[in-house]
Amino acid sequence: MAEMSPLRRRMIEDMTVRNLSPATQRSYLYAVTKFSRYFSRSPDRLSVEDVRAFQVHLVSTGISWPALNQTVCALRFFYGVTLGQAEIPERIAYAREPRKLPVVLNADEVVRFLEAVASLKTRTALTTAYAAGLRVSEAAGLKVCDIDSGRMVIRVEHGKGGKDRYVMLSAQLLRILRTYWRLARPKHWLFPGRDESKPIDVQVLHSSCRSACAAADLAKRVTVHTLRHSFATHLLENGTDIRIIQVLLGHSSLSTTARYTRVSNALIRRTESPLDRLTLEVVPPA
Repeated sequence: MAEMSPLRRRMIEDMTVRNLSPATQRSYLYAVTKFSRYFSRSPDRLSVEDVRAFQVHLVSTGISWPALNQTVCALRFFYGVTLGQAEIPERIAYAREPRKLPVVLNADEVVRFLEAVASLKTRTALTTAYAAGLRVSEAAGLKVCDIDSGRMVIRVEHGKGGKDRYVMLSAQLLRILRTYWRLARPKHWLFPGRDESKPIDVQVLHSSCRSACAAADLAKRVTVHTLRHSFATHLLENGTDIRIIQVLLGHSSLSTTARYTRVSNALIRRTESPLDRLTLEVVPPA
């Protein structure tokens, strides 16, 4: 890259003035050199459109997202600092790694998983998490008084962002909870820990998930959040409006317009939980 030598020296000076580490300097120089060689032209003669074409080329080679964004950093520095074209860097976009699809259990897998949970308390807690789409901390933090059988809703206090919400109380879940209550007699916390003055530790639920997954011989990795993903997916597959699912999950925005959606508690109470479609044993075998 002979004709880049003056630019190279200038770029090194700019990076040194800004106290970039030697490793970062080498990385930036390598990225700009690679960019130049790809087009066989000095980089100061290449445009933003060339940068975008280079990004597409790098993606096609299978480059990792962190490495791609390191190249973006280098080119933004080169154009913005070394070439002094302050308007260019903002036009060179960082790459966003595609979000992976969540693991979702089908109905049979939900039954296999929940029936493989060994203890009454954790089985009931995980069943509640699936039936109402709760986060692990929300399921663990339920109080006996949060179960409102008169209105057929569950009050979830201090969900993500400190927000309270109501979710539907499945008719089958209510029967399961009543059986659990007769056997366990929880007083304040619906699922108390060893110290009954405190709720069950979320790590107990995580551990139960791992054990049940192995016992059920499921190939998928199952967590409490997997049950939440499955709840939402099963509702969507059964035709439930996405706006209702948004409210049930306690999401502030599933889309740019979802934040303006308001769904009444009456509509929540009329929404059937996917648990009602399953045949599930409540009490673990002796």
